[in-house]
Amino acid sequence: MSEARKSKGRSRSGGADGADRESPEALRHRRFAAWHGAERILSRGGHGQTIRERLAELTAHAPDSCDLDDWTDTYGNGVVAELERRVAELLGTEAAAFFPTGTMAQQVALRCWAGRTGDPTVAIHPRAHPEVWERSALEVVSGLRTVHPTSEPRLPTAEEVRDLGEPFGMLMLELPLREAGFVLPSWEELTETVDAARERDAVVHFDGARLWECAPHFGRPLQELAELADSVYVSFYKSLGGLSGAALAGPHALVDESRAWRHRYGGQVFQQWPAVLAALTGLDRELPRLPEYVAHAEVVAKALGDALTATGLTWHRVHPDPPHTHQFQVWLPYPAEALNEAGLRQAEETRTALFRVWRGSEAPGVSMTEVTVTSEGLDWTASDVAEAVRGFMDRVGIQD
Repeated sequence: MSEARKSKGRSRSGGADGADRESPEALRHRRFAAWHGAERILSRGGHGQTIRERLAELTAHAPDSCDLDDWTDTYGNGVVAELERRVAELLGTEAAAFFPTGTMAQQVALRCWAGRTGDPTVAIHPRAHPEVWERSALEVVSGLRTVHPTSEPRLPTAEEVRDLGEPFGMLMLELPLREAGFVLPSWEELTETVDAARERDAVVHFDGARLWECAPHFGRPLQELAELADSVYVSFYKSLGGLSGAALAGPHALVDESRAWRHRYGGQVFQQWPAVLAALTGLDRELPRLPEYVAHAEVVAKALGDALTATGLTWHRVHPDPPHTHQFQVWLPYPAEALNEAGLRQAEETRTALFRVWRGSEAPGVSMTEVTVTSEGLDWTASDVAEAVRGFMDRVGIQD
């Protein structure tokens, strides 16, 4: 980023507490430019890349995962069918269906299960994705209703599932539970919760948008994890670096029915090969590396906690500690605007991007950000993290 652009960003923000004076579009461009220009970053992902770069990346890697001389897909055949076959094989399920979004995949899955069980009630955590991010789509679009076994910031226990005071046809478990800090239960806790749902004649569906990176925590292969559920949804962009898209995996009968509902929901897309090629390259390139990312996230999280303590900060939180996946939360006692401005200035001035976007919480003056460690973060040492934390906190303007 040019010095003129950096100066412009600072003058428009009016200081660390005035970043919201920039228009949303100007702030978006400023963020992407800062992340794009960063030489040190924990995870680059699909954010902060130009269209040209994303196209070049796809062109460079796709030949290793797919025969580019094959014909393009039409309404779900060809390369789409190959991706579905790969997913079913990886998860050990009878079949899988590609969906343009995970929101659609999960609505369809739960709607299909409701028809089979005769019960439209879904037991789900109040912080799960459908409850927080989907505009009440389960109720408004699919005619389902939700009940909550627990509101604690963790997955429900077997006891809570058994004691839920009304019938339910489906138990949906988000693995990991993102809004609670990408948290996971132990393997024993998970199997007991699944067993408790089965005791109540409920089917079990895994929201596995980030299931790919859960295997190291459980110490079990993906197939053994997916085998616990009656159906599983997985995402191709959250952990695998794809462009978009998801898959619903499960028994043939369910997947076949889901294709019919996918069509009704508007998901029968004419051609999907760009998203599918990116998904295939993600399976080949990123999936094998996820255990490495998970392991290094522990190093980064510990270094972050130690470095924040060393600044003399009276309160902070790294959660969970240690992380359960390659993603975790950091909490600080400052407004989100100040923290976002500090992070942007650090990236613009030093080409080191430690944190991305902070958001406020129910507690006034307390904010949270999510940290992701991928290939770009593997060479960060504890001392690198400590140096970046000092630079970040200097720009927050801490005054103890």
